[in-house]
Amino acid sequence: MPEQQLKQPAEQDVFLGLGANLANPVAQIQNAVAALRQLPQSKLVAVSSLYGSKPMGPQDQPDYVNAVAKISTGLTPLALLDALQQIEQQQGRQRKAERWGPRSLDLDILLYASHTIASERLTVPHYGLAQREFVLYPLAEIAPQLTLPCGTPLQALLSKVPLNGLQKLGETCSW
Repeated sequence: MPEQQLKQPAEQDVFLGLGANLANPVAQIQNAVAALRQLPQSKLVAVSSLYGSKPMGPQDQPDYVNAVAKISTGLTPLALLDALQQIEQQQGRQRKAERWGPRSLDLDILLYASHTIASERLTVPHYGLAQREFVLYPLAEIAPQLTLPCGTPLQALLSKVPLNGLQKLGETCSW
């Protein structure tokens, strides 16, 4: 048997953005973290604190609760995307045409190792990663020395993105 057929797929470090602003957002994030622990071929490595942020889109919606999680996974990017969308659906997410509207749960693949992916279903690094305080600050909490696939250190992005009202919440995610 050829050697390449004997090798298991290498596990990849992946960073995920978690956000919710409907149906008890803190519980939604905590339930999502519990679901991430159950992902096949994956291990939950770290979860940031929970953060409160203003909505990005229409302001006539509740504030968001956000966090970032790190997993190590053998899932392909699209298999992981499918699994995350299934978690969203199980937690009541209804996909609507409205962009940046309220949602019970939003799970985004922010970084998939050092890969750059541009497909119809998935863009990695996440297209808004470099401008979003509610992603950058929780990400820096669990990976302060991270360098993005383009070579930009995470710390350089933090110096350009203000907190914009982002606040660390008292609640935590047990993982």
